[in-house]
Amino acid sequence: MSGKPRLTYLNGRGRMEPIRWLLAAAGVEFEEVYLETKEQYDKLIKDGFLLFQQVPLVEIDGMKMVQTRAIMSYIAGKYNLYGKDLKERALIDMYVEGIADLMQMILMFPFSPPDAKEKNLESIKERATNRYFPVFEKVLKQHGQDFLVGNKFSWADVQLMEAILAVEEKIPAVLSGFPQLQVFKTKMSNMPTIKKFLQPGSPRKPPPDAHYVETVLKVFKK
Repeated sequence: MSGKPRLTYLNGRGRMEPIRWLLAAAGVEFEEVYLETKEQYDKLIKDGFLLFQQVPLVEIDGMKMVQTRAIMSYIAGKYNLYGKDLKERALIDMYVEGIADLMQMILMFPFSPPDAKEKNLESIKERATNRYFPVFEKVLKQHGQDFLVGNKFSWADVQLMEAILAVEEKIPAVLSGFPQLQVFKTKMSNMPTIKKFLQPGSPRKPPPDAHYVETVLKVFKK
């Protein structure tokens, strides 16, 4: 093995994308294996690779890790993106959980029936602008620092940046009422590791299209 983390998932965003973001932000190169058939997925289960019969699967430091949250906690801790003490970790956890709720809506959006798409888009906009983004706008404004926790780059900043860009893809003007988040986005975009991840040709995946949706349904069909 090369020593690089090895990521097994579909060739698309899904639940692996925040893991790709976090590794990239930490400056860690990784390898990817893409599932394209139900047989590949079933073999992983049969071979005992998937503890709960679910991907993402990340092989790192001799472990076969599943469960997105556990994988990300490990990466954040390993690469010093998880605060300096328990209180900072608790804040990071709170922010990450909140952002994950918003990202869950975005994750499920491509699978909406055509007649529900407009309504679901409206829900994403409403949640982003009234529930989630105001929290982070307030946090950044109150402590007047560049990052969400302890004025040090953390897992929470990476998650927020991913969420901002994902919502903007659907609602381009979503940050118009959030000046602090606009500044935050610009600063984050210029951090060397994130700047690299945002360039064409990086491991960052494009927005889900019909082919990705079709592949997901095919691989995970019961």
